[in-house]
Order: sequence, then structure tokens, then C-alpha cells
Amino acid sequence: MTMFLNGKVCIISGAASLRGIGFAVAELFIQQGASVIVTDVVMEEKTISDIRAAISSHTGIENPDVTGYKCDITNLSECTQLADAIIKKFGRVDVLVNSAGIVQALPFLEVKPEDLDRLMRVNFVGTFNMCSTFAKLFAAAKSGNIVNIASVAGEVGGGLLGGSHYAASKAAMMSLTRSIAKELGALGVRANTVCPAMTETAMIDVMSEERHAALIKAIPLGRPGKPKDIAGACLYLASEELAGYVTGATLDVNGGVFIH
Repeated sequence: MTMFLNGKVCIISGAASLRGIGFAVAELFIQQGASVIVTDVVMEEKTISDIRAAISSHTGIENPDVTGYKCDITNLSECTQLADAIIKKFGRVDVLVNSAGIVQALPFLEVKPEDLDRLMRVNFVGTFNMCSTFAKLFAAAKSGNIVNIASVAGEVGGGLLGGSHYAASKAAMMSLTRSIAKELGALGVRANTVCPAMTETAMIDVMSEERHAALIKAIPLGRPGKPKDIAGACLYLASEELAGYVTGATLDVNGGVFIH
């Protein structure tokens, strides 16, 4: 079997939840031969141990090559310290996947300044901090790959669960990704966005059964996405063999709920 990330060093933000997209990406990247670094603001030793155990249980891989770091991505100095620690341990980084994010459902006229600030700081500023930190390393190495996980909300305005401020933060991520692709392409850096729609993570737990059923009816493929569906798209974009000529792209992984 071809290992599309064999020997690559990949960092994934927002990977603490075993039900999340970040974890699914980490698991798939391990299966594809990568050394994986997972980071999250709530990352602790037990979290890392649970991630390793879950990957081992799901894949049969003993002692999966996963390293965890705690990092608040809204703090640029913490992102810099994280990069320094990774370079010290691994010597390089090949792929950055930004999957950290939060959501809030509020009508536009009810969004308070503190709500907007919180969503933008985590979803956009945090992504910007990680991209700028690791893009410096990629540019110096003349090689590197960024995959930012945004949302269909950033394309259509508003989301299934998120309000206008959530949609705006995700749209900002998409624009940032395109700018990076344009500016750093000549330096060997690729940057792309994945846009999921409703995905079976903890984010949809607050949804009523009626709302859940109604939304599924609107999806042409007849089911919500699974974290592994999004992980597969991230693998495609992260692989030089599969997507070496793809940059500045937005890859929709939404079951057909938004076709354009």
C-alpha cells in the first residue's frame, strides 16, 4: 500500500477530542506513515495517552508516533514556542493542519462585541498565528503545506449551528489561505482550505433530534459527514503525490448540501 505521508512531520491543531476532526486527521496521517504532533489548549498528558490508545485500538498500530503539546493558538508567543519545540525534537515540519475552532449560534442582532472577539480570536487569529509561525519555517525550507479547515458557513453566510460571526471567521480563514497560496507559492509552500458541512462531532450534540433529521433530509448523500470524511480530504491536500499542483483551492466536503 502506498504511504502518502511516509516520513513526513505533520502538526494538527485542535486535536484533543477523540470525536473531533483533528483526531481523525491525526489517526489517518499515522496510518499513512507520518510522525504526528497534536496540539490543543486543553492538551494534557492523559489526553495524549488517550489519543495514542485510541489510535492504536482503531488501527492496530502499536506505539503510534504521536507527540502532544499544549498550546493556546490565540497567543502568538505560544505558537512560536511550539514551533521551536517541534524543530528541536524533529528537525523540521512538513504539514500544518489547522482544525482548532469554536462555534456559537446567535442571530446577527444579538451578537455582542465579546462574542465576535472570541470567535475571531480562536477561528481566525489563532489560524493566522499558526500559519504565520510555521509558514516562516516552510519558506526557509522552500517546502511546506498548510491545510485550513473552515466551514460551508464561510461560503454561504451563516451555518447550521453558527451565527454570522462564526461564518465571518471561517470566511476570513478562506481568504487568508488564498493569500498565503499566492504569496508563498514561489517559495514551495502550498495552502488549501477544506470546507465541511454538518459533521458528527461534539459540536452537533446540542441539536435536537427533529432538527438533526430535517437537516439530513436536505443533504443529497442522505447522511451527515463523519470526521474521517474530512480527514480524507486533508490527506489528499497534504500529499505531494496526490495534490502537488493544488494550491489556493477550497475543497467542499459537504455531501452535496452546497453545490456551486
